[in-house]
Amino acid sequence: MSYLTTPTSFITVDGTKIAYRELSAGASRLPLVMLVHLAANLDNWDPRLVDRLANDRHLILLDLPGVGASGGTVPPTLEEAGEQAARIVRGLGHDRVDLLGLSMGGMIAQEVVRHDPELVERLILVGTGPRAGLGIDKVTPTTFRHMFRAALKRKDPKRYIFYTRDAHGEAVANEVLGRLGSRTAQYADKAVTVPSFLRQLRAIKRWGASPADDLSHITMPTLIVNGDADDMVPTPNSYDMHERIAGSRLVIYPHAGHGSLFQHAEEFAAEVNGFLADTAANS
Repeated sequence: MSYLTTPTSFITVDGTKIAYRELSAGASRLPLVMLVHLAANLDNWDPRLVDRLANDRHLILLDLPGVGASGGTVPPTLEEAGEQAARIVRGLGHDRVDLLGLSMGGMIAQEVVRHDPELVERLILVGTGPRAGLGIDKVTPTTFRHMFRAALKRKDPKRYIFYTRDAHGEAVANEVLGRLGSRTAQYADKAVTVPSFLRQLRAIKRWGASPADDLSHITMPTLIVNGDADDMVPTPNSYDMHERIAGSRLVIYPHAGHGSLFQHAEEFAAEVNGFLADTAANS
């Protein structure tokens, strides 16, 4: 089944209805849980990437509370979002998973590990940074700057948030956005509301202005991925996390920005599957 026609399922956790999509159950020893970026719902995962991962992996993609078709509200802090995510995963019946977080989802993933370290066997952090990392407290003005530029150009804001500003970035953005736009209304998630988006921005700002984290709580095998030209969560954060997380693996894609995993969907899927296979042999 393609991700474009994967139906949305629901579970109630702590009295809140949670939307999720599940693919290839039983295809791997552990499910790979995926947490999405700021202002995004389940439809913002590139279907080409998800389908490649689902060839080898049991996948679970979540809408956290207050996002998309999930009920509840976005919590005021990413620490609370991490606690919510852990409870949702356990509510789905899993007490051990691999975890992938993109951008804000990667920040929440770090908090999942802090809150419930026994839940996560292997961690994948993409286009993200540590608490109090470089530029994280400036995500709000950076986001609004890109949104303003996109409005002037009558383009999707992801054109400027995720991809480089040259002709190559334009071509890549058109390809990925075309794939995202191919989902039909029958299989669509609900849009993220403006109040939820603003709550997410405030939570990121709080997290970015909090005391720095040495990441010593992350002890599991960790893969860190970014593009070499990410200005949403600046690329130096990926090098910083690599230095702080013992034994971590770092991949930086050339001529790529915040959306490096979508730009390099085939290579990224192979990298993830290779990382999970290699570390499974040592677990």
